[in-house]
Amino acid sequence: MIGLFDSGIGGLTVVKALLEKAPKADFVYLGDTARYPYGNKSQETVERYAKEDAEYVIKQGAQLIIVACNTASSLALPKLQETFPNIPFIGVVKPAAQAAAALGRHKIGVIGTRATVNSGIYEKVIKKYAPSAEILQRACPLFVPLVEEGLLDDQVTKTMVKRYLMPLRQANVNALILGCTHYPFLKPLIQRFMGKKVKVIDSAGTVIQQAMENYPDLFLAQDNPKQTITFTETSSASDQVASRWLGRQVKGVKADL
Repeated sequence: MIGLFDSGIGGLTVVKALLEKAPKADFVYLGDTARYPYGNKSQETVERYAKEDAEYVIKQGAQLIIVACNTASSLALPKLQETFPNIPFIGVVKPAAQAAAALGRHKIGVIGTRATVNSGIYEKVIKKYAPSAEILQRACPLFVPLVEEGLLDDQVTKTMVKRYLMPLRQANVNALILGCTHYPFLKPLIQRFMGKKVKVIDSAGTVIQQAMENYPDLFLAQDNPKQTITFTETSSASDQVASRWLGRQVKGVKADL
């Protein structure tokens, strides 16, 4: 079974990619909606939350964990690997950074939570694969609560897209990494604002592809696949956004960590 976790509903962008590539694989998803967002928390707190999230999906039977959260991938991945040495972890940062570097474009924008941006992880990883790339980063802290509230095409959201991304558009970036798994919910707005010439990259598809290449047996079709979506705080709003995004009826299960 594949385990995935995020601070909230954002990691469902990775679940959607999983269902597109392996629709009958076993998985359990945990969204820590009771404690989101992670992006304004300290590293110590993010490590503790991520450890508890991982413990939960392991108890559900996860043999591989996809950390479907950029903040946790940036701040907690080494701690997770140390704490659970027998469980492989795959974060979302490296696949997105590799995808951006592979484009051969030299001015790359990165947007994410404050914690992700302040960690500098994207610049470090991109530079490993594209040493000459110029990296411009912007924290967009209000995007996560706007997505969690389901305000995907609201005027307030459009205003914040313009406010956060105008400096990157004016700087003429030619690629933009969505450094938070919540942000693909806003990809249409972001792409429209940045323009067709800017390649907008999210890590959902790339992280699933990497996981499938490394652990193919876990993605095999099952006759009666166990596919569970859990939240630490359930709500009709989360269920509605999840249902609309995944194209299926979602009734989140309450997870007690």
